[in-house]
Amino acid sequence: MTTPIQDTILSQLAALPAGKSIDPMNVAKAIQPERWQQQLGHVRTNAIELAREGKVVILRHNKPVNPEKFRGVYRIRLRLEGDPTSFEDTVSDED
Repeated sequence: MTTPIQDTILSQLAALPAGKSIDPMNVAKAIQPERWQQQLGHVRTNAIELAREGKVVILRHNKPVNPEKFRGVYRIRLRLEGDPTSFEDTVSDED
């Protein structure tokens, strides 16, 4: 079962060519155009949940990162074949 925010993330991603990513700000603006800034934290939480489920990948500097440990500016894209499913052996991106 998905939330309205997750539905928005997935529908925006479905409209893109494979491998392309979305900016969380665009998701927030689609949900609440007048006060989109208030939605950014909710978008982040929902994107992390989708990443945990293996539906999307969180990107920093165009590379998949651990959804539990990333900080800063990020993008979201659908999971591609070859994307990591575990981040236990990788160094987290904390810059």
